[in-house]
Amino acid sequence: MNRPGGFTLLELLVVLVVFGLLLAGLSQGTQYGLQAWKSQVRVAENHDDLDAVDRALRHMIEFMDPGNGIDPAPISASQGELQFISALPDGVGTLPPRPVSAALLVDAAHRLVLRWRPYRHARTLGPAPAPTVAPLLLGVSRLEVAFWRPGGGWINNWPYPQLPALIRIHIVFPAGDPRHWPDIVAAPLLDAP
Repeated sequence: MNRPGGFTLLELLVVLVVFGLLLAGLSQGTQYGLQAWKSQVRVAENHDDLDAVDRALRHMIEFMDPGNGIDPAPISASQGELQFISALPDGVGTLPPRPVSAALLVDAAHRLVLRWRPYRHARTLGPAPAPTVAPLLLGVSRLEVAFWRPGGGWINNWPYPQLPALIRIHIVFPAGDPRHWPDIVAAPLLDAP
């Protein structure tokens, strides 16, 4: 018997079903890949903020003013606030360090802020310039600062005239916040010229 060329209806239906299954699998894989990519971008953006804050705070701690033989180190610190004289980080690395009088704290709006003004060793005749308030992180519950004193361990305030050996900064986020940030532990004068 001689059969005409071509496909039977059953063969065409099988091919269409296989093709449909392949398209369904490809669309599910593509949709999963897009969701994973969006999630990764969201996580990376959060970590970029934390990394930038981490680098800036480490820089400022490492360049704290140690004082001199006459004047003690200009640092005032307690559990929730750190006041000091340091150099602002220069993002490009081409400008000379600019000394500032700075305070790191959590404000009433639950922001980790750096409050600073240019530091002048001499007293000014008029009122001091208003400080610049730079929000570093939003949605912060509190700031915990601790200081390492050789032979004394970690303590919560710093009443001594010299800089501590180490400063630990712990950022506490509200309950349920998915962000996690390891403590920043930095040594003053680590990279000072």
